[in-house]
Amino acid sequence: MTGPAPAELSPASTASEVISYLKSIGSEENRKGMLRYGIRIERALGISHGVQRDIAKRIKRNHERAFDLWDSGIMEAQFIASVTTDPKRFTADNARAWAASFDSWDIVDGVSDLFVDIDCWRDLIEEFAEDDREFVRRTAFAMLCWATVHRKKEPDATFANYLPLMEKHSTDSRNFVKKAVNWALRTIGKRSLVLHPPALALAEKLAASPDKTARWIGKDAVRELTAPKTLERLAARRPESIPPH
Repeated sequence: MTGPAPAELSPASTASEVISYLKSIGSEENRKGMLRYGIRIERALGISHGVQRDIAKRIKRNHERAFDLWDSGIMEAQFIASVTTDPKRFTADNARAWAASFDSWDIVDGVSDLFVDIDCWRDLIEEFAEDDREFVRRTAFAMLCWATVHRKKEPDATFANYLPLMEKHSTDSRNFVKKAVNWALRTIGKRSLVLHPPALALAEKLAASPDKTARWIGKDAVRELTAPKTLERLAARRPESIPPH
């Protein structure tokens, strides 16, 4: 995947110029390496996320160009689209349309970070969790992870209220769903001293489940949420959100 060196990228670069640049730096070796991580490579050029983020910084935000990049179908161009679109103009319908095309865990986890920047992110989590498509359902729990980390001003109660949603889908044995549910449970449990006990309680409940998938999710989450390093980090945090007795 080599070709003539394109012009230097800048905020004025068009979608076609960005795509030409991406194609010029793609790596077949990297594409094959992606397979080891369970990433589908049919639409990939083999460019690292670090390089993709650097390109996004160079070309900066451009909402219209972002949609042109998305429409290319190239995985790396789509990730760059998600980083360079305008979250204030990105709608729930845009999120639904993009999520409908998800076909690999890496594009889900990269692009869903954008979805938590829009006002209706809570509704989308609920909606996507009820969608039976594997990668759309994964999107719900990936969004929950990103929101737990990035939405620092969001009350802990918001995330505690999603624990029943995780329990509901803890028996979905599809690989990329169960791993996302597990990821969300661990992430919520590590957010604060307030959220750790209810998250750990759910993890312990799932660990004792007769369902194989729920049991795996629970046992893995218990292992991390009770690890000394996890407990030390939580103890070191200021208990700002602990209500007075």
